[in-house]
Formats: sequence, C-alpha cells, structure tokens
Amino acid sequence: MNLPGPDDLIAALHVVSLPLNTRFRGVDHREVALFDGPSGWGEFGPFLEYAPEESSRWLAAAIETGWHGFPEAVRDSVPVNATVPAVADHEVEYVLARYDGCRTAKVKVAERGQSLTDDLARVAATRVVMGPDARIRVDANGGWTVDDALDAIAQLAPYGLEYVEQPCTRVEDLAALRVALARNGIDVLVAADESIRKAEDPFRVKELDAADVAVVKVAPLGGVRNALRVAEQIELPVVVSSALESSVGMSAGVAFAAALPDLPFACGLGTIELFDADVVTDSVVPHDGSLSVRTVTPEPELLDRWAASPDRIQWWKRRVQDAYMHLPR
Repeated sequence: MNLPGPDDLIAALHVVSLPLNTRFRGVDHREVALFDGPSGWGEFGPFLEYAPEESSRWLAAAIETGWHGFPEAVRDSVPVNATVPAVADHEVEYVLARYDGCRTAKVKVAERGQSLTDDLARVAATRVVMGPDARIRVDANGGWTVDDALDAIAQLAPYGLEYVEQPCTRVEDLAALRVALARNGIDVLVAADESIRKAEDPFRVKELDAADVAVVKVAPLGGVRNALRVAEQIELPVVVSSALESSVGMSAGVAFAAALPDLPFACGLGTIELFDADVVTDSVVPHDGSLSVRTVTPEPELLDRWAASPDRIQWWKRRVQDAYMHLPR
C-alpha cells in the first residue's frame, strides 16, 4: 500500500470528541482523528491506552480508506446486532429501544466491579424485552478464568445464547474452555475477538481449535483488505464488529461485511447508537435491523461543533507521527 507522508496526514487531520449516551470502557466521550483523503474519509481511533505499535494498525486502516478506498461489495446491506453495555437490568429496555428492528443483541458481561448476578439479571432482561425468538450473545472481554467461565456460561445458557465472546484472555484458555463445555454438555459456541485483533499471531485460534466463531474488526487488523485476508485464512465463521467508531469508521466495517463471501451472523456494527453526537446527521445506524452500504462524508459544521480542544489536537498529531513510524513499508 502506497503511503502518504506524515505531513500529508497532519494536513488532512480533524480531531473530534463525541459524547456518549452510555459510559463505555470507562469514558463518556470518544476521541477520534479523521483524515480527509483523496479517496474519502478515514478514521484513526485507537483507544487512548494503546501504544504506537498497536496504534499503527489503526492508522493503516485509516490510510486505506482515505487514500485507496474499499474493495468491491457483494451485498448492499448487512444485518446488525444491538449492543447492551454493562447497565443495570432496568435500563436494558431503554438501551434496546434505540435499535430499529434488530433481532440479535450482544450483552456485556464480566464487567469489573460487577457480579455474575448482575450479568444474569441483564441477560434475563434482554431476553424479556427481545422475546423468545431473538438471538442473544454475551461478551466477557476476557474477564473470566476457565473455571469462572464454565460456571457463568452454565448459568447463562438457559437464556439461549448464540455464543459467548472472548470469555477468557488466553487462546490456550479458550481451547480448554471449549473442551470443558463439551464435557459438561453445555452447547454454547465460543467466539474469539481480542485473541485475533490484539494477537501477534491471529491464527493461533485456528491452530489450537480455540473458537467456533471469529470476531473480526477492520481497524485493529489494518484495514478492510487485510481483514478479508484474515477472515479467509482463519477458516471460521466471521462476525464483523466495530470498535466504538463514528460513522466514518463504521462505514469501513460495513464495507468489510459487504465484501465477505459469506455473512452467517448479524454484525456488531450498531454502536453509533451509544453516541449522543456524530460527524454526520445521517448516521450509520440500523433501519429494520440492517445497515446500508454507503460512503460517509463528515459535515463541516459538525466537525467544528465537536472539535477537540487545541491541546488534544496536538496530542493526536503526535500520536499519528508516533504510529506512522511503525507502519510497514
């Protein structure tokens, strides 16, 4: 991939701070950098704690979008799931009401400071609100040990789980958990997320037979084309997911889902509903449970309205330069 120079990136840079309506990953605003490139707008939004080397993959994804565009789509819309953060059970109905027509929900579990009782109540409330025919998946973000995961999944399974996402941190533990679930007659699929997008070798999941499903995100894997290569080589059913992006970043996830040969699961691309603001008025949000495949161009007045403070803009400029040093040449 031909790279623009760092000065070109800085010249094309806009940094926004978008308020969230639900606290997520410990923050109530999401800062992202956007690039106005010759082929479109790209988003660079690694979470604030990510080091330059890991952040460089996100920068590569933004450059791909802004300077090279997307591969050809094979579908014009993609189904998506609703996302239920680690809220109290009485808030679940309010959260789900934002998602038009979604018949799948991903529920966050294993949140720090909460208990399995909280998780059970949240999942139970989701089942009540969505009804018996909806699909429910849970995401532990690696928060359980193998023993804790086995116990938790056994108690959550009666609510009808589609799969449990990243129940344990280590790939070896995911493999051990799959064996333990089978031995205990618990018929719940295991999905790998962080074990793919944050791993030095995303294919260890395949080698160790550690998952039934691969959750694949564009930005952490360096762009749509690289994500397509990972999806092809990992030889598992793929769920396309997002990383709390604005509509610019979300459009890359939709482009990836639209280019996949097979799309057996609803995609985790509905997180714009967690925002109270966006860089476009026509946000990439589900209608009748699906997202349309389209390009996104931020509106200048919204870029100005949600512009980050000058000191944060300087911080992001340095971050771009630091991540650029780790891009593959």
